[in-house]
Amino acid sequence: MKNAVFALILLCILSSPALAHHSFAMYDQTKTLTLTGKLTRFVLGANHAQLLFELLGPDGKPQLDANGKPVVWGVETGSAKQLAGAGITVETFPYGTIFTVSLWQLRDGRNFGAMTLTGGRLIGCGTTFPEGGCNEKTGKVYLNGGDAQVNDARRLGR
Repeated sequence: MKNAVFALILLCILSSPALAHHSFAMYDQTKTLTLTGKLTRFVLGANHAQLLFELLGPDGKPQLDANGKPVVWGVETGSAKQLAGAGITVETFPYGTIFTVSLWQLRDGRNFGAMTLTGGRLIGCGTTFPEGGCNEKTGKVYLNGGDAQVNDARRLGR
């Protein structure tokens, strides 16, 4: 009996980092931002992928900071497997791809966020800014409503 109790306590202690890893507490989930940008880096990780991009205005021009440099943002998405299931690979999203994404920004205000789990959207528009902006009418909707992450969570029983 002592071994069973010890094993249960040990399991609880060891599983807590896994739960912390999937926390969205660092993101402001009360406010969804929809941003359009030009991809500068696509980082595929085992647990999550990150898209780094230069922020574009409604006219397709880069948004500049006070020093005249492009404003850079990053967004964390699902895993490489989830993205591949939605048709997103480094080949379909090469450097320079213009896309629109819905995200929750970090609470501390830095230019980084997580793709929203519900209502999140990722739309790819090629490498030329489309007239009318990058949206579901001018681009390809790869993820809508956080499909990959929501479906994965349902599959895992969360």
